[in-house]
Amino acid sequence: MKYRFSENFTTNLESFPVAMQKKFWKQLKFLLSDIRHSSLRAKKYNEIDNIWQARVDKNIRFYFKIQGETYLLIDIRKHPK
Repeated sequence: MKYRFSENFTTNLESFPVAMQKKFWKQLKFLLSDIRHSSLRAKKYNEIDNIWQARVDKNIRFYFKIQGETYLLIDIRKHPK
């Protein structure tokens, strides 16, 4: 699988501290190799718009769409509790 970032995703990722960005890159590697990787806890977030959610850590989530052989990463943000 390949990946692409939306402009919104890039902006939001850059707003996080470097340590959190590194955690994201680690999780992206897991996503690219196996969407079912246990640390991602990936799940369908919005069935109608085909948006998925996965975790960076217990407080940060990233959101993406699957478009053929590409993951389109659309957002990364704090998880509302």
